[in-house]
Amino acid sequence: MENRRRRVPAMAPEERREALIAATIPLLHEHGLDVSTRQIAHAAGVAEGTIFGVFESKSQLVVCSMIKALDPQGTLDGIAAIDPAADLRERVAITAELVHRRFTEQAHLMGAARRLIFSAPDPAAQERMVAARERLREAVEGVFAPDAHRLRVSVQRATRLLLLNCGADAFGPFGEPETFSGADLAALLLDGILTTETERGDQATC
Repeated sequence: MENRRRRVPAMAPEERREALIAATIPLLHEHGLDVSTRQIAHAAGVAEGTIFGVFESKSQLVVCSMIKALDPQGTLDGIAAIDPAADLRERVAITAELVHRRFTEQAHLMGAARRLIFSAPDPAAQERMVAARERLREAVEGVFAPDAHRLRVSVQRATRLLLLNCGADAFGPFGEPETFSGADLAALLLDGILTTETERGDQATC
């Protein structure tokens, strides 16, 4: 009897949805919002019309892919893995490196997401983006919280300063992301930039 090739079962809608999102994310890194449905279909190995059997529009696929790409779980896992018994300075330095890496690696996607998601009437997508930011903020607060009694500012304020500095270095015109140092930022946040009397005395005797 002639061997007949078995037909590969069609993907369930949710599986197809996840496959299309997975194919879209690398293209967003490469092409940004200019990515085309033809490019997505080619990367996913499907007909272009398949996309519209799962998503209402290219915009909906791109939004879903943006949210998936910007999910902070990897950074949150890194922060959660920091030894809670380590000194605050070490914990802050490691956290700053993790957050800064996330910001620099996702900088172009974050900018595109702000233009696409927050300028469009899509409350559900906006809520998911805000929720992701809140998860990151809460994780960083958890780094400062055990030493709250040692801080001159609130845990919330300390967290905001760390995130602002990482963001400014990653996105701002005066940033130097290639030379960023979590240890330097930890020193700035915890010590300021003025030398102590002891340090000035040591310098005077050199």
